[in-house]
Amino acid sequence: MKIKLTILTVCLILGGVLLINACRKTGRRSAPPATSYDFVIPPGFPAPAVDLSNNPLTNEGVALGRKLFYEPRLSADDKTPCASCHQQIAAFTTYDHDLSHGVFKQHTARNAPGLFNKAWQGNFQQDGAITDLLQQPIVHFTAPNEMGRNVDEIVNKLKDDADYKSMFLAAFGNEDVNSTDLLKALEQFIYSMVSADSKYDKVKKGEAEFNVSEAAGYEIFKAKCTSCHSEPLFTDGSFRNNGFELNPEHNDYGRMMVTGNSADSLKFRVPSLRNVGATNYYVHDGRLEFLSEMLDHYNNGVIDGPTLDPLLKSGIPLSDLDKFYLGEFLLTLTDSAFINNPLLAKPE
Repeated sequence: MKIKLTILTVCLILGGVLLINACRKTGRRSAPPATSYDFVIPPGFPAPAVDLSNNPLTNEGVALGRKLFYEPRLSADDKTPCASCHQQIAAFTTYDHDLSHGVFKQHTARNAPGLFNKAWQGNFQQDGAITDLLQQPIVHFTAPNEMGRNVDEIVNKLKDDADYKSMFLAAFGNEDVNSTDLLKALEQFIYSMVSADSKYDKVKKGEAEFNVSEAAGYEIFKAKCTSCHSEPLFTDGSFRNNGFELNPEHNDYGRMMVTGNSADSLKFRVPSLRNVGATNYYVHDGRLEFLSEMLDHYNNGVIDGPTLDPLLKSGIPLSDLDKFYLGEFLLTLTDSAFINNPLLAKPE
């Protein structure tokens, strides 16, 4: 018996020595498997539009993506992280500028859309040019008027950072900072941004009640707005011309620039109205500062044209009282818990 125990002890020691020597030879650390992130589909929501199994969310991957999202070294001036245009206080859009501002005081031709519920969106950007969220950051990294830096440059900036090496190891089992896992981490963080805890959601769950004005606004909304802004996502995901003339400064023709089809001229993605009270400015180029201006536009400002959405040929008639009630309802779509969620904020 003693001989067997001695042999077993020797084998265990020898195995440990071999493992240590192997790690020393490779120069690599090991880490336990990443832990699964609890991605919950909110009540009433459909199944996600994307296959999350292609890049399964983990707590470690989401944490790494969060750190990268707020990392200024991803940009050419070391001052312009993703979060500079996607600000949490505004449901991860730009609240203080009509257009997104990039490196070296440049600006883009569009207003940054809010980042939430992207797992229910099949394509991305306001013209749908990107069909895989994994590739979306590359567009912003490399645009000279946005972040102005290619992925290899970003990797070189971060590869010797001890914190990042540890986080890449924890998330992906490899401490080498690399572009593939960097993009996967950002995708995981963005998919973790689920907004579904507004007063509207609480009413739907029987946890709250609309006041008289909000209830009246909800009835107007259901009668006049749900053709495009369908519940519970408050968008149908389509691209439509909603009656704004071309901005000659940018010559942005929207969806047509992707498809090459003139029938898509001036069509842009129908935005979600969730958090609409926090996501000003409005329209693809941020030309309207206030939500009330948007309601005025639909009432009497729609410009006819060959690609105008047929539903807007006569605008959307709204009395002053209608606009007041509608505005009151739209404010119930603000998800304060999401906007103030510390797990989405800049890491300490």
